[in-house]
Amino acid sequence: MKLASQLNRLGTETAFAVSAAAAQWAEKGHKVYPFHLGDINLPTPANIVEASQKAIVDGATGYCPGAGLPELRALIADDVGRKRGLLYHTGNVSVQPGGKPVIGKFLQAVMNPGDEVLYPNPGYPIYESQIEYQGGVARPYGYLETAEGFDLDLDAIRASINPRTRVLIYNNYQNPNGAQSSEAEMQALAELALKHDLWVLSDEAYYEIQYGKPAHSIVSLPGMQERSVILYTCSKRFAMTGWRLGAAIGPEPVIEVFNKLNTNAESCTAHFVQYAGIEAIGGDDRGPSAILETLRERRDVCVHALNAIDGIQIQAPDSTFYLYPNVTKIVERLGLTDANALMDKALHEANVSFCTRLHFGRPTPGESEHYIRFAYSGIDTKDIKEGLARLKLCFEQ
Repeated sequence: MKLASQLNRLGTETAFAVSAAAAQWAEKGHKVYPFHLGDINLPTPANIVEASQKAIVDGATGYCPGAGLPELRALIADDVGRKRGLLYHTGNVSVQPGGKPVIGKFLQAVMNPGDEVLYPNPGYPIYESQIEYQGGVARPYGYLETAEGFDLDLDAIRASINPRTRVLIYNNYQNPNGAQSSEAEMQALAELALKHDLWVLSDEAYYEIQYGKPAHSIVSLPGMQERSVILYTCSKRFAMTGWRLGAAIGPEPVIEVFNKLNTNAESCTAHFVQYAGIEAIGGDDRGPSAILETLRERRDVCVHALNAIDGIQIQAPDSTFYLYPNVTKIVERLGLTDANALMDKALHEANVSFCTRLHFGRPTPGESEHYIRFAYSGIDTKDIKEGLARLKLCFEQ
C-alpha cells in the first residue's frame, strides 16, 4: 500500500531529533546540558493550574464552541488590541490548540497551490514545511549579521517579490536568532506588503518575552490590520508549552475560515484548558513576571559564558530566549565540516546539546557562515554555568 505523494513535501521540527540524540546520550549515563529545545522547565503559575483543575471538577470536559469560549476570545481580543493600539473584538479571535496550528490554517485560508510565500530562513521550520505541503512555493528571505545582532535583508525581500507572491510570513522577536526590527525596518516591510497586496502572518509568539525595549507589532502600522493575522500563544509567556493553547487574531472573514477549519480538524481546543487561559490572561500577573525575570537572569549568565569562549562574540538580545552565535572561527579552528559536526562533538565530548542553523530551514545558496542556537529556557542557571564551562574547554582545545 502506498502513502500519499504529498507527504514527500512535509517537513518536521528537527529540533526534536536533537532531543532524541541528547536523550540517547543521557541513557548511557551522561549528564546532558540541554540548550536544544525551546521548552520551559519552569512550572505553570499555580493560579492557572488551579483554574484548570476547578474547570475539570466543574464538568468542563466536553465539547465547547469550535471558535473558543466567548470569554477567552474577548480577553484575547482586549489583551492583543490594547498592547498594539488596535481595536479587536470576539469575532476577530479563533482559539487554537497552540500557536503552531495557526501557520497551517492561515495558509489554507489565503494561499492557493502555486502561490509564492516569503518566509524567514533561518526561521521556524514549520513555515517551510506547511508552505510546501499545501502546494505553495516557499521563497526564503534571510538576515544580515551586524554588531548589534541581525537585520532583515530587505533588498533580498524586494528582489523576491513577483506577481505570484501572495503571502509574507514575518517573525519579529525571531526564532532562532532573536532579531528585533527597528521602527524603520518594520515600516519598510509594511510598505512592501501594502504595495504588493500581500497577506501577512505576524508570528508574535515571543511578543511578551521582552527584557528592555517595549514590543511593537507590524499589525499596528497603518493599513496592516486589514491584511494581517497574528499568531498568539500562551506557551512562552505563561510557561504553558504542553497545554497547547493559542489563537489566531485577524480580520473577521479569515477568522471565520479558521473556525470552520477548527471544526474539521479538532472540533475545539480542550475545554478546561481554555479556562486555564482565562485565568492566565485575566488573572494575577506575578507568575509571568517571575518567569520573565528568571529568563532574564539565564540570558545574562549565558551571554557572559559564551562570550568567554574564544571565537564567539554576541550581544544580549532584548527578546526571546535564544542566542545565535556565529561559530565559523571555531568550526575552522577545529577542522570540522559544518556546525552539525560541531554539535556532535559538543554532545559527545562536553555533554552539551544545542541546535544549529541547519535545523531552521534549508540553507540558501551562498551561505558560508556557521551558526548554532542556544535555548536557555529549559536549563537552570547553575547548569548553564557548568555546561558552558565544559563547552569552552571543548571548543578551545
